[in-house]
Amino acid sequence: MRDMTSLPPAHMLTDLNIKNVSVSYDGNTIIQGVDFRLLAGQIGCLLGPSGCGKSTLLRAIAGFEMISTGSIELDGKPLSKPELMVNPEQRNIGMVFQDVALFPHLTISENIEFGIQSWSKSERKERTRHLLELVGLSGFETRYPQSLSGGQQQRIALARAIAPKPKLLLMDEPFSGLDAKLREELVPDVRAILLAEKMSAILVSHDQMEAFAMADQIAVMSEGQIHQLATAYQIYHKPATRFVASFIGHGDLLPSKVCGPTCVISDLGEIKGKTEHGFKADQEIDLLIRPDDILHDDDSEFTGEIVSKWFRGSHFLYRVRLASGKVVYCFASSHHDHSIGQSIGLSVHLDHLVLFPRDA
Repeated sequence: MRDMTSLPPAHMLTDLNIKNVSVSYDGNTIIQGVDFRLLAGQIGCLLGPSGCGKSTLLRAIAGFEMISTGSIELDGKPLSKPELMVNPEQRNIGMVFQDVALFPHLTISENIEFGIQSWSKSERKERTRHLLELVGLSGFETRYPQSLSGGQQQRIALARAIAPKPKLLLMDEPFSGLDAKLREELVPDVRAILLAEKMSAILVSHDQMEAFAMADQIAVMSEGQIHQLATAYQIYHKPATRFVASFIGHGDLLPSKVCGPTCVISDLGEIKGKTEHGFKADQEIDLLIRPDDILHDDDSEFTGEIVSKWFRGSHFLYRVRLASGKVVYCFASSHHDHSIGQSIGLSVHLDHLVLFPRDA
């Protein structure tokens, strides 16, 4: 099932248009019937677990993999079809990898200028000056890669990739080799750099927070298919499939029963909220509950027993067992430090009901 509500109208100019693309190896289908559209200047992300096909799809866009069905177009020009394969170097597409692969024997400026040797000397120098300023490394022209930190090397790799002004930049898990704090700082910086260059880009990642911070549109993938193409907000709060609901963020599916157009009955009582579920009254369903949907509330009639806890600085994240035996997440202020085995009150705060049929 795919959520296509976020796709732009077909008449709008797009940088990248992937239609019904499949990729197979030795008779095994790795990518199946993928549709993906990226507007000019947008940043997209292929997000999913290891082995879901996201890197294979990226390689197909780059021209390193043949496709068995469908087409890949850039600015309306075909790049890949079963009977057509434009060479990677002729696609006007840049790439940044996890391994930055800077040339150790070249200076920083020489690394950046590597892909623009056909430009005049003055043009190369001006482009290098501009990019070093853009990535916050002015004055590093004569230094060598080994003298830079991991984050600085990744910035130079980015500058080198965008130096020729490609129409599209592909990034294959470029931050996975960096520590968490550096990733948190670098990802929004890279997004700002790409927006400043007005450059379309696609990031491959298995890290949700990375995808949320970087991308305008996120394609959540599993087993070679896109389950949902939408914004970070939409895939978190309105997941289109059970896989998206389980893969994105923490959450639990609470057995419930429909009691009306905007309400369900569950182990936490009657829960009301906006929904487009269309289920019939008394139909048994599963209700998606996120950690921020259940709060610690001493005045609530519903209680649960704490079975595990994590201190997150500003709050506690508890796992709480309900009377039915179902275990759910619960948020509590960091001042409410309760012990494992203790019973606490719970209240539900849901604005939108996300429901799935029980037999799914």
